[in-house]
Amino acid sequence: MRQIIVVAHNMRSTHNVGSLLRTAEGLAVEQVYLTGYTPYPVVAHDERLPHLTAKLDKQISKTALGAEQYVDWHQEADIHTVITHLRGEGYQIIGLEQTPTSMPLQTMQAPDKVALLLGREVEGLEQEVIDLCDVCVEIPMLGQKESYNVVQAAAMALYQLRFH
Repeated sequence: MRQIIVVAHNMRSTHNVGSLLRTAEGLAVEQVYLTGYTPYPVVAHDERLPHLTAKLDKQISKTALGAEQYVDWHQEADIHTVITHLRGEGYQIIGLEQTPTSMPLQTMQAPDKVALLLGREVEGLEQEVIDLCDVCVEIPMLGQKESYNVVQAAAMALYQLRFH
């Protein structure tokens, strides 16, 4: 079975984080890295202010529905550290982003070890993060809108990576 890791970088929405954790759990993602300013559930020896930690944890739990307890997730502020580690472990770094050189997701031949990078809800991945990717893939849009919600796009990509 393909090994899949998700890296969520600079997401703002706690609800998207919770939904992503729930989706990752349902599709047997090995690990989820929450990088940059992406909010994360409570951790042992949490250094954030207690009232802020409780609020974020409650909001994430609302959509994760307990998945945060089953998914192996890690918080790391520096995405470069995560990418370097994953590349050292043999993962291909795949950005889910519309770029001039991105390929349609359904045409990609995924390797056995994939790290799927997800970006900000509105702006997507920053160019410096795109530059860290081995390849970028996109999900074709058939309607009038230019993009999907980040978690819905992640769900489609993870399903494709898991079963195709």
